[in-house]
Amino acid sequence: MPDEKRRRVVIASLLGAIGAALTRSSSGATRNFTIALVLKGLPDAYTQTMVAAAKVFQAHAPYPFTLLVQGVTAETDSDGQIRLIDALIAQRVNAIVIAPADSRALVPAARRSVQQRILTLAIDNPLDADALSAAGIRVPYVGPDDRRAARLVGEYLAHRLRPGDRVGIIEGVHGARNAQQRNAGYRDAMQAAHVEIVAVAPGDWEYGKGRLAAAAMLAAHPGMRALLCANDNMARGAVDAVRAAQLSGHVLVTGFNDDDAIKPLIKKGQVLATLDQFAAKQAVYGLDVAMQAHVEQQTQDDLSDFIETPVVLVTKDNLQAGHAA
Repeated sequence: MPDEKRRRVVIASLLGAIGAALTRSSSGATRNFTIALVLKGLPDAYTQTMVAAAKVFQAHAPYPFTLLVQGVTAETDSDGQIRLIDALIAQRVNAIVIAPADSRALVPAARRSVQQRILTLAIDNPLDADALSAAGIRVPYVGPDDRRAARLVGEYLAHRLRPGDRVGIIEGVHGARNAQQRNAGYRDAMQAAHVEIVAVAPGDWEYGKGRLAAAAMLAAHPGMRALLCANDNMARGAVDAVRAAQLSGHVLVTGFNDDDAIKPLIKKGQVLATLDQFAAKQAVYGLDVAMQAHVEQQTQDDLSDFIETPVVLVTKDNLQAGHAA
């Protein structure tokens, strides 16, 4: 990644960055500047972590702006997000930072936002490139390379497997680009290790659906050696399904997100690994890019299509010592 791009997106420490930023002077260009943060799965701990960090950043930002935090309860409620975006367009906010519930369904709403010259960014889950191209717009994605990140998890798991072993993938919302990319990353790693993927099923990012998907796979494929889960909610469900099937210690489970609830399972060895994509910073990355773009008077097309943020593989070995980007 170019040094200039990394300078703009990698915040080594949220509070440290805020403290340093406070030394910069405010700009008249930011007066009455409003950024709307549109999220999904509001009750989820991952989302609540983003909300809390966004509010801290806004309160201590080097340039004053108004923050509107809105979102939908369900992970899959793209219609609800569309209604929120249309309402924000009517309010004439200056920027919208959205974590899309569906990578294709949100594109028309994003197009309406861009047409009204509202700076529009995606975090956590990118909008579909083909759909954006068909709509004739660009919406930068500020977030991790999910395929590369998932491959890191898969490669770590592969060291515990043998060629010919069979595994399953519990994926997120099928229409979400980040779910598709994590699926692809897991496939990359398993193919390189000559491990067979015998089942793939959606868990829609939820504990309950993840547990049901895992139970069905274990019943249908005796001898399965591992379950690769696209987030930690589903990984927790998979752990409980493995326990219920009396296969603890025989079936390995991996997650993604490094939620607080997964840490005890990693310590106990019930989850082999997860992936920290820095939930506390995800919203901050997007807000920071939007704020800086406004201050520098950049337009939608001035920004890069992909502004990559860091990830760290989390295992039992580095969980106790802590980890950093």
